[in-house]
Amino acid sequence: MRTVHSLKELRTILRGYRRQGKTIGLVPTMGNLHEGHISLVRKAAEAADIVVTSIFVNPMQFGAGEDLESYPRTLAEDQEQLEAAGNTLVFAPTASEVYPDGLAQQTQVIVPDVSDGHCGASRPGHFEGVATVVSMLFNMVQPDFAVFGEKDFQQLAVIRKMVRDLMVPVEVVGAPTIRETDGLAKSSRNGYLSPAERKVAPVVYRTLRETAEKIEEGHPDLQALEQDATAKLSKAGLRPDYFNIVNSRTLKPATPEDSDITLLVAAFLGTTRLIDNLSITR
Repeated sequence: MRTVHSLKELRTILRGYRRQGKTIGLVPTMGNLHEGHISLVRKAAEAADIVVTSIFVNPMQFGAGEDLESYPRTLAEDQEQLEAAGNTLVFAPTASEVYPDGLAQQTQVIVPDVSDGHCGASRPGHFEGVATVVSMLFNMVQPDFAVFGEKDFQQLAVIRKMVRDLMVPVEVVGAPTIRETDGLAKSSRNGYLSPAERKVAPVVYRTLRETAEKIEEGHPDLQALEQDATAKLSKAGLRPDYFNIVNSRTLKPATPEDSDITLLVAAFLGTTRLIDNLSITR
């Protein structure tokens, strides 16, 4: 496995692979890897000859007061995990390599509608940063496909719409959320939880499951279910950002007639923002 930091070297290496007729899969990450990320790499390795994992803490998707400076940078540990998972190439550029003219002068990609609401409402500019850097990575790597985790459900929807609208020749593959044994979705930010908070955190997934069961049983008032779920999280000591029941395709509020429904949740536990989701088909 090789690690490169410059776009020029990345393109030189990938050009050689393409001449050999190799297929290329991309796994974009911000590093500080856990089993959820590694599952994406393994999925890519099953379908591609060459797997490129990018490690880049993207400043454009962090808002004011968010954890850009304190976000863990663990390249050495990440490299060990990636090599064991069958990764071929690590692309770990600096911010100046990705944004040579600075963020203020950077062209941005805006994905309308699906970026609105949910995390888009709570983190203004976040999905512009995501869509911009992902579109740049697609141009840098030119993969046949790219793998993203379904835990970031709205992010996946944003990327899929961007690819569809801009006619980008990259297949976007979603991979299931990887969970701890108690149901907590694996996340780099789980490391911020104190031992006491870590014991409370599984209530997020438990509330998703309990609410989904009520929907499957035919509960007609989805707004009341959202309110009940929010109250449960608050009672457990979390500070809910949102608990929304949406149409899985549009991410608009679900109706009793919708067959494909996704429950989206974000909540603060201490200073840590947890997100999760659960999709059901009726």
